[in-house]
Amino acid sequence: MIVRPARPDEAGLLTALCKRSKAHWGYDADFMAKSETSLTITPELIAGGNILVAEDRGHVVGVASLAAIDENTFDLLHMFTEPNAIGTGVGRLLFRNVAALAKGQGAKLLSILADPNAEAFYTRMGARKVSMAPSDPSKAACCHCWNSISEFTASRAPAPEGWQA
Repeated sequence: MIVRPARPDEAGLLTALCKRSKAHWGYDADFMAKSETSLTITPELIAGGNILVAEDRGHVVGVASLAAIDENTFDLLHMFTEPNAIGTGVGRLLFRNVAALAKGQGAKLLSILADPNAEAFYTRMGARKVSMAPSDPSKAACCHCWNSISEFTASRAPAPEGWQA
């Protein structure tokens, strides 16, 4: 397992991965349609350099991306793994690497608007729940997501043994 920068030609593959991962939690077609924009990864976004992928034996199994909010705070835009990779350590490896990427660019805080199904994961990664927010992307419907800030405790999320960071 390796973590590496995403390539622009992988935009479609990464978007499809995000959609499969989100759909895994049983969201209906209407919600998935409203989520289209927030689950889309474009070549332009990849060209910005803040998207990482986890690759296992030549297959992409996860993706994470960042956006600067200000000089001290980054937003975790995407954090998705293939459904069959949930619980295997892929997310932990990606989170550790994306947190290090943000920290290397001067971030002091990482803002995470996450699916409620990921709450336990982010708690294990050291994130702290700070508020509830409307579900993205449509801001319609009910609150499906929670907002948290992590104070870069990535050392609490070591890479699984034998995996490269």
